[in-house]
Amino acid sequence: MAELSLITPIEYLKGVGPQKADLLKKELMVFSIGDLLQCYPFRYIDRTKFHKVRELHADMIGAQVLGRLISLQEVGEKRGRRLVGQFRDETGMMELVWFQSLTWLKKTLQVGSAYIIYGKPSEFNGNISMTHPEMELYQQQAKKIGNQTMQPVYSSTEKLKKANLDSRGIQKLQETALMTVLKGVAETLPAYLMEKHQLISFQQALLGIHFPQNEQILKQSIRRLKFEELFFIQLKLLRNKQLNTQKYKGHRFDQVGEKFNRFFTERLPFPLTNAQKRVVKEIRLDCNTGAQMNRLVQGDVGSGKTVVALMSMLLAIDNGFQACMMAPTEILATQHYHGITSLLGEDICKVRLLTGSTPTKVRRIIHQELEDGTLDILIGTHALIEDKVKFKNIGFVVIDEQHRFGVEQRAKLWRKNIIPPHMLVMTATPIPRTLAMTMYGDLDISIIDELPAGRKPIKTVHFFENQRLRVFGFMREEIAKGRQVYIVYPLIKESEKLDLLYLEAGLEGLMREFPLPDYRISIVHGKMPVKDKDFEMQRFIKGETQIMVATTVIEVGVNVPNASVMVIENSERFGLSQLHQLRGRVGRGAEQSFCILMSGDKLSKEGRTRLETMVRTNDGFEIAEVDLQLRGPGDISGTQQSGVLDMKIADLAKDQAILTEARQSVIQLFQEDPELGAPENRLLLNYIQKGQPSISWNKIS
Repeated sequence: MAELSLITPIEYLKGVGPQKADLLKKELMVFSIGDLLQCYPFRYIDRTKFHKVRELHADMIGAQVLGRLISLQEVGEKRGRRLVGQFRDETGMMELVWFQSLTWLKKTLQVGSAYIIYGKPSEFNGNISMTHPEMELYQQQAKKIGNQTMQPVYSSTEKLKKANLDSRGIQKLQETALMTVLKGVAETLPAYLMEKHQLISFQQALLGIHFPQNEQILKQSIRRLKFEELFFIQLKLLRNKQLNTQKYKGHRFDQVGEKFNRFFTERLPFPLTNAQKRVVKEIRLDCNTGAQMNRLVQGDVGSGKTVVALMSMLLAIDNGFQACMMAPTEILATQHYHGITSLLGEDICKVRLLTGSTPTKVRRIIHQELEDGTLDILIGTHALIEDKVKFKNIGFVVIDEQHRFGVEQRAKLWRKNIIPPHMLVMTATPIPRTLAMTMYGDLDISIIDELPAGRKPIKTVHFFENQRLRVFGFMREEIAKGRQVYIVYPLIKESEKLDLLYLEAGLEGLMREFPLPDYRISIVHGKMPVKDKDFEMQRFIKGETQIMVATTVIEVGVNVPNASVMVIENSERFGLSQLHQLRGRVGRGAEQSFCILMSGDKLSKEGRTRLETMVRTNDGFEIAEVDLQLRGPGDISGTQQSGVLDMKIADLAKDQAILTEARQSVIQLFQEDPELGAPENRLLLNYIQKGQPSISWNKIS
């Protein structure tokens, strides 16, 4: 039989077979032996240590108990069905509870037998219980694998457990896989890199992460595997960037012309902040190197990204090119169009709007003007990438809220000219540094980190429920000054009914405190017909109502400069970035604005951290960093960028230092050996050529 290796399909591993292989593919995305070995343990437990029932308490992460299963019964009906077992040792009794796979458990669990159980203890009404514990029949002479004080624990699912692939079952497979293929596992990093960064070999790391002999070996193994994962991500990204620069020439914008200067001296309504000047300068330099620019501009809501984008587009027009700007929704595209035309006035250049709802007649005119070059700037949605849209000479593309567009959609814009246009990507969502280095590692990044002059930072305060009367008093004061107030209730998908209850209960109190005819209230929630929503929104925008109560956030995306107070109810139920986005809805005018975070008296540790962060800082980037640490990268990035973030072991929130080290190492590598032609870099060149699908130049993220 042929020797097994990392790429051997998983069904050929001893002890797997076709059925288990199907389960492993579906449940864990394990297709080969290599995939299995990349299912790393998520923690380790000391199997030599047993606790007595009497010692268990709810603060323990997990505990192992030896005792006897005395009884087993099914209780409850339909959704509330569960299996309850009584488990006891010489010191006391506890409950074991299962909610899934009841029929299978009733068949397999043996009442009266001794078991070793492992799980997290919880406490209810003074009684200790464990939900879905790991169960293992007690056998005195059982063979133990590896080092008992550091036993690996693997992720499993109910379906896998039925096929005997619980954490123990997966552990046995890992042992078989390592015994079978470890000797033949080749090194993946060059020797000089391992020496430089003091890394252990790949073989040692695989063995050390699954079956560590001691704490030190485990640490070394984890560090090696994290470094390698981040190193190869950066190698791909920076190689991609290098290819872009070499292969794709860009248009040179070598003059700052009349249109740019006229706008700057005559039309700019306020002086540019230093951050805006810096970013415009970076873009100007980029567009004059002869290489194609790919730059990401990040800036909080209200930092003035649109002005930067407009000045960049005017630069292109002054050099004889056309420009376009693509936004993800019609509302946003229309907002940009009105904003830009009001800034430019009538006479500087010709701007048009193209969206899905543009009439056919107007479309034809736009298509014609684009082709004969009389149209300077086109603003629109996905409609810009249709084949019918042909530019005479497109030189600059702005993409707003980049994460909403797929790679393919962007690529179509590049292909609209023989020499690809310069690309400026904008986002209002502050991205933590580590995430930006990984998601957009092949883009140059500019940050607008100042608010325009005259804007006062929003004051944020946190009040508990028992301080509500103070809040009402403050709202009255602000309304008396002629200002308006938002009150937002959380919307949680699972419980729209509950949210409406919250809203209705809150409304009753508001109506009492703010009675007609002195005060008028607008209400907007998800269950209302669209025209009623629009009517209520318009009333608020016109200033006919002073208070806007809303359950959903999205509907509040309209600029109301007169609104100066944002009250967020049950603020502990919102995520940080959500709170930050909400807060950005006030503070659009020159007046001092306030954000009031209301919460119940009982806060989780995480909830408290979130609210304290909001009160402490207005800096979107700092908030994004804390959010990353609380929630992890997967949630923040939302739609994952082409699988870059699908990491097996590295964690962007915790591994900033390793990521920086890996990125620096790759930058140095390309400086010393740009083509990876040196014999010692053979491994890396092979990896790029073999292991990866060829990266096309139009893949930006």
